[in-house]
Amino acid sequence: MRQNVKFMRRLVVVIHPNDNVAVALKDLKKKQKVLVNVDGKKVMIKLLDDIPFGHKFALKDIDQGGHIVKYGETIGRSTRPVKAGEHVHVHNIESLRGKGDWAKK
Repeated sequence: MRQNVKFMRRLVVVIHPNDNVAVALKDLKKKQKVLVNVDGKKVMIKLLDDIPFGHKFALKDIDQGGHIVKYGETIGRSTRPVKAGEHVHVHNIESLRGKGDWAKK
């Protein structure tokens, strides 16, 4: 007897348990609900924006000036409050790396 097994395609990835953003593995749509695995815990996030493939979205609310954490490392700082499910990109974060700090000796 053949069992009917339904496979769910992984839509996003969270690299490190301390990350506060997830990365889209395909284009995602505004209002779409995405099940995210964060350190073994399942979290349902409703997207507030379209999220293009390879882009980030917030897993939780981030205050203005809050750190954006990806790969377990701080990669930037929010320039305004960011809501869970919101697209996280150059329009609402500033990089904390490569701002001339490596050129200084």
